Amino acid sequence: MHLDPLAIITAFGLIFLAELPDKTMFASLAMGTRMRPLYVWFGTSTAFIVHVAIAVGAGGLLGLLPDWIVKLVSALLFAFGAFMLLRGGDDDNDEDSETKTVTGFWPVYSTAFMAVFISEWGDLTQITTANLAASNGAWSTAIGSAAALMSVSALALLAGRFIATRVPLKTVQRIGGVCMLGLAIWSVVEIFVG
Repeated sequence: MHLDPLAIITAFGLIFLAELPDKTMFASLAMGTRMRPLYVWFGTSTAFIVHVAIAVGAGGLLGLLPDWIVKLVSALLFAFGAFMLLRGGDDDNDEDSETKTVTGFWPVYSTAFMAVFISEWGDLTQITTANLAASNGAWSTAIGSAAALMSVSALALLAGRFIATRVPLKTVQRIGGVCMLGLAIWSVVEIFVG
């Protein structure tokens, strides 16, 4: 196993910049307002690590999956996330509302994992990771790419927590729900446009 520091930095920089405006960053932010951020981060990070391993180990595997199916499932997951965020009760007690938003580790982890795992298939970052691995080495690319993806998710979750402490929880949840609904619509549009 040979690690090239320049290849790690290159993969980190390219993937970090590519993931910043990506829909999974916004999904992480939205999930972090409704669920425990650390649990969400564990779920998203695990999904990113799996995708990096797949991209590095078998870049050609992406070509086997029909793109429209991946986008449709992604849209359904985002729509479900929007439903969960927008369905909150109308009581005025924010403390009760906040208690309802905190769920156990496994439900949050699995929701975050599946949302990212399905929506990242064939994503620009996965394709870029596969290309970098072919030219810069598998291990160096894997480390740089995984670190970048996990960092973007952490930044999104921190931003979500920062916003949640300054804006009423109901408002944050509604904005997050609208964002998730927008991501669902975007994913459906990508089926017909892309």
